[in-house]
Amino acid sequence: MRKIRVALVGVGNCASALVQGTQYYRLRGEEDSIGLTSYSLGGYDPGDIEFVAAFDVNTKKVGKDLSEAIFEKPNNTIKISDVPKLGVTVQKGQLLDGIGKYLKDIVPVDGIAPTEVSDKITDAQADIVVNYLPVGSPEATRFYAGQAIAAKAAFINAMPVFIASNEEWQQKFSQASLPVAGDDVMSQLGATVLHKTIVKLCVDRGVKVDETYQLNLGGDTDFLNMLEESRLVDKRESKTSAVRAMAPYEIPTRIGPSDYVRFLDNDKICYVYLKGRYFGNIPLTIDVKLHVVDAYNSAGIIIDAIRGTALALERGVSGPLISVSSYCFKHPPYQLPYEEAKRRFMEFVEGKRER
Repeated sequence: MRKIRVALVGVGNCASALVQGTQYYRLRGEEDSIGLTSYSLGGYDPGDIEFVAAFDVNTKKVGKDLSEAIFEKPNNTIKISDVPKLGVTVQKGQLLDGIGKYLKDIVPVDGIAPTEVSDKITDAQADIVVNYLPVGSPEATRFYAGQAIAAKAAFINAMPVFIASNEEWQQKFSQASLPVAGDDVMSQLGATVLHKTIVKLCVDRGVKVDETYQLNLGGDTDFLNMLEESRLVDKRESKTSAVRAMAPYEIPTRIGPSDYVRFLDNDKICYVYLKGRYFGNIPLTIDVKLHVVDAYNSAGIIIDAIRGTALALERGVSGPLISVSSYCFKHPPYQLPYEEAKRRFMEFVEGKRER
């Protein structure tokens, strides 16, 4: 089985967790594969993922080997693995709308011209481009999606800008005979998948859900960036639609990032509240608190998304990857309950489902 050659857009905490994670599981092997859906998926192990290009605008990261750039500030996730030199120099990408007003003072950007992105992706012979741009970067995300197409690479959109779930972009990737997966990665055990599961459980057990909310706190640049309310339109839609899709009726819902708490670093604290009624119209409430390290919550899912997308490339499947997107992302082309999404994803991996 050949390597899966991956280009990264954005070298933040999530990219750091992904790069460290592939090294972590490569060293431990199948006998110590806690945290993975499957150590081998469609014949691909985590160690088969090879990073061949990376783009960022932070002057502290540009020009450095990817193995060093993932540990540069303002990255602040925990370290789980030493990463050897990868021979991949972080290239300066296009800024566009990638940096919001709250990040300008902590993400240094120089005036040096950006690289020719599609040429670098082509030269690196990347199979897949993974988008890890900051929330609220629709212009930059669309730019990199276009660069992936120009370089004849598949595109995985981990951020809440609608590409895989947008009909126009679906057609563009179909016409280019390339797969696309997204949008907005759904953490392994994060706020959205937990909230979806609670609502679906209530509905399936005959509980009428009257109202629900989800609040999130964190101390990384993602949460600092999300203090800018105008950058949250797609993020709120992505998270809210995922939860609302679990009920056949309208539920008053409030979901979204709530505050930046600097000393939390890359820890994320989530509160889910639900009020409903069961037998005899008796009221119930559910209060849940979840505390996770945010970046690693996405890494295992993106490893699955990369392997699923690689299988699509092998099989000549193009356009939106329905099963991969429904399992791995909050705002896929079609919303499915978690258990059905996973079943369809595994059927796709096994070759029983077209996409």
